[in-house]
Parts: sequence; C-alpha cells; structure tokens
Amino acid sequence: MSVSFEAIIIGTGQAGPPLARRLTAAGMRVAIIERGLFGGTCVNTGCIPTKTMVASAYAARLASRAAEFGVVTGAPVSVDMKRVKARKDEISDQANHSVENGLKSMANCTVYQGHARFESPHEVSVGDVRLTADKIFLNVGGRAAVPPIPGLDQVPYLTNSSMMHLDFLPKHLVILGGSYIGLEFGQMFRRFGSEVIIIEGGPRLVAHEDEDVSAAILDILNREGIRVHLNAKCKSFARRRDETIATVDAAGITSEIRGSHVLIATGRRPNTDDLGLDKAGLAVDWRGYIMVDDQLRTNVRGIWAMGDCNGKGGFTHTSYNDFEIVAANLLDNDPRKVSDRILTYALYIDPPLGRAGMTETQARATGRKVLMGTRPMTKVGRAVEKGETFGFMKVLIEADTKRIMGASILGTGGDEAIHSILDVMYADKPYTVIQRAMHIHPTVSELIPTMLGELQPLA
Repeated sequence: MSVSFEAIIIGTGQAGPPLARRLTAAGMRVAIIERGLFGGTCVNTGCIPTKTMVASAYAARLASRAAEFGVVTGAPVSVDMKRVKARKDEISDQANHSVENGLKSMANCTVYQGHARFESPHEVSVGDVRLTADKIFLNVGGRAAVPPIPGLDQVPYLTNSSMMHLDFLPKHLVILGGSYIGLEFGQMFRRFGSEVIIIEGGPRLVAHEDEDVSAAILDILNREGIRVHLNAKCKSFARRRDETIATVDAAGITSEIRGSHVLIATGRRPNTDDLGLDKAGLAVDWRGYIMVDDQLRTNVRGIWAMGDCNGKGGFTHTSYNDFEIVAANLLDNDPRKVSDRILTYALYIDPPLGRAGMTETQARATGRKVLMGTRPMTKVGRAVEKGETFGFMKVLIEADTKRIMGASILGTGGDEAIHSILDVMYADKPYTVIQRAMHIHPTVSELIPTMLGELQPLA
C-alpha cells in the first residue's frame, strides 16, 4: 500500500513534533513515524528523567547536611530507589504521553509506529506501508556508543538508557568515561549511597573544558568520595562470580578495578545505520552523522536532518533550535542559519557548570587581545548563604571590541546565571551593558557585573 503526503517526519524527538505542528498549521498533510518511545532521548532516557533523578540526589545530599543548617532530622538519611524510580517514571511518562497524544490528535497529521527505511529519495517504508513525500525530515536521534573492548560483550554492562530501569542501588558502580553522562550519574549514585569509581582515558575530566574547570570538577567529586582514575586505559572486562572486573593500564602499570555494576559512558552515536540512507543517496561523515548545510539541508534536495543525527549539537536545545531554523527558512521567509547560534550548554553535576561561547584555551588561540575576569563562589553571597561555595565564574572579553567571547560559571545557579551573559553575546553588545546593569541581591547573577569590573589581560 502506498500513501502520499506533503511531508514525512521520521522521529519524535525535540525537533519533529513542533515541526509537525508548524507544517500542519500551514495546511500540509504530514506523516510522522516513531519506532520506539515518543519524545526521543530527552523525554525518555535523557534530560527529563536524569535531571529528575539529579533532583532526588540533591535532596538526599541536602538532607544529609541538615545539621549544618540547624535542622534536626531525627534519623539517618536513607534513599528508597524504588520511589526514586517511580517519581522519575511518573514525570517522564507524563512528557512521553503528552507528545504521543498531541501528535495523534493533531489535524492533518498521521502517526505511524514502526521502523522507517528509505526506499528512494522520496519514498519511505514502514512495515508494509510505503509513504511518499516531496519533503522528508529526519529527527532520529542517537544512542550510547559502546567501545570495542575485549570481554565487554560478556558482562552485563549499563548505558544511559538501561540506567533508567534501575530500582535498586548498585553496591559499587564503575563508570567508564569522565564526561557529561559519566559525571552526572557518578555523583548522583554516590549521593544515593553507591561506591563509585570513574575511569577516564584522558589526562583530565571533561577534556573540552579549560584545565581550571576540569580541576575544580575533580575536586568536587573527590570531596564526595568518588574515586577518579585519569590516564587510565581500559584493556578488557571479565565477570567473576558477582563482580565485573575492568583491567586497566595507567602509566604502564596494569591493575584490576572491581565493581558490582558497570556503566559505559564513552559517548554517543547517531541512529543512522539502519535507515537505508544509501537508497536515498544521503551523505554521512565517518562517524555516521548525516551531513547538512547551514540551513540543515542534506545533499539530497527535499531532505533535512535535525537533532542529534546531524552532529551539529547533541543537546535538546540545539535540536529544538534546528526545528526553528528549518521552520523559519521553509515557512517564514526568515533566513536563519546554524552558524548564527552561540555554543552553550550545561553539565548537571552539583554545582552545575553553565557554558557559553569560547573557552579560555580557544580565546587564546585566536591571537587577539583578551581580558579575563574571575570570581570564586566563596565570594558570592548567594552561594555562601546556601552553603554551596564550590566552583568559580570566569568571563573572557575581546579587548579591542569589548565583546564577550565566552564564559564559564561552575557554581550554584550557574546553569541559569549564564544566560545573562549569553543574551548580551546574542545582542552583540559590549560587556559594559552587563557591567553597568543593576542586578537583584542576593543572587549569583549580581556578581557578574562585579567580575566584569575587575578584568585583567590574559597572562
């Protein structure tokens, strides 16, 4: 059976459903295809469920510190993992059902549940049904990348997705990978009560950040009792009785790291290997990401790629922004581009890291004259009042133009305070706009103008 539409959307992550709303509102007949859970990574195994669990871990940590605030709890703090999971499931399921119900009740939108594969550049099969359209949009997301380590396929390892099913506390969690996923889960489960070891192959955690940021994050984790092995290459895995053994090489010395459970957090890969992209003639890079131009068009006319599968962001906010770019160009005669956006993201350990624009290393590499301002969170009143003084803030300024090049805020509220800086960067205004602003006391953001008044040339 063949059915014709004006547009086909494959995937229901952060870009697909809002695009379906815009296209149907414009009068197009749209088919949207989902092979798994509606809402994609963010709703089901990413942002919403993990940050819900981060909130539980924060509550556990705060409860354990209650005496510092003059609060008497009357009993040792314990964590009920079944209730943690139930709360996470309830919040995640609400979001999942909202996406599914919204699509299934949308006028001019037909939902197909199954695996989509290209049969030609404008023909897609879902089971026994053939769908055709002049416009096809890919929003197929990504999944955990599992490294080819000998023995790994013989042990019951976890990924960010399977971690969502745990309703018990791993006694000893070994995490392979020292970036976003590994660090967030590591701190989370340490606060729940697990022993945690992180194995990182590089010389520092979150290697794409500046060295001072990486060092501060390491200090935060160490203070909570998380053991971190840097420059540690995992050579093999094995299962012995009820333990998983990781054989690790560090500085030429081989050792064994034992744990009850193992989380693989070594990166992501796009869900593009089973879509029949070759039948559509779509170009991919060496990692499998679909190649797109500045307006997210592929090399095949009439096909766009949005979200994690195009390698242009890998975050929920970049995926949604992809939708905005495609809709603006297609429907609004508004020539928006990927290159117009400023890199920004957060790392949700506690305290969080908010980032925007260049790192200090990248700013130095430009060869321009750069000014830098820093301030430790110990000198931020809001952090002192909350008893959360770990971390610091840093901002980089191009001396000649007075434009903000980038900023890092590692500290309580850093994921929110960074937007004060980001918005001025988008406005392309000098840093003095923030420096001269009157902010509310007591907040984290109020110290950004103070920091900007203490700029010094990079050494």
